[in-house]
Amino acid sequence: MDPLSATLERVGDRWMLLIVDALLGGPRRFNDLSETVEGIAPNILSSRLKRLEAEGIVLARPYSQRPVRFSYELTASGRELAGALRLLADWGARSAGGEPVRHGDCGTPMEARWYCPTCSRVVADDEGDSELLYL
Repeated sequence: MDPLSATLERVGDRWMLLIVDALLGGPRRFNDLSETVEGIAPNILSSRLKRLEAEGIVLARPYSQRPVRFSYELTASGRELAGALRLLADWGARSAGGEPVRHGDCGTPMEARWYCPTCSRVVADDEGDSELLYL
């Protein structure tokens, strides 16, 4: 399975991505997530949280023992995924004629670039070795 297919298998569900987005601001309880992720049924939210936890993207921490209740937060892997979500949201805004993500200090639309820390330089799209570059 290629890397993109494997990723979509893990988190390609609309609800899962919206849950990750809702957790960007920090830990949330189930009811908070239910209110933030509009339209999600409680059983779907519960199943997606369990799956995200099994994938190592979300961490469930108990805050009550009777009844057992959890607070959910992103793991380091989940925070990395959040960066990809920001890129998707920015692409969606730009392609729909909306506002791109802007630099807070000067207001300039920001651009994502691949960077090689060994070479200390920005890498052009055609210099990468990913299969995605050649689709």
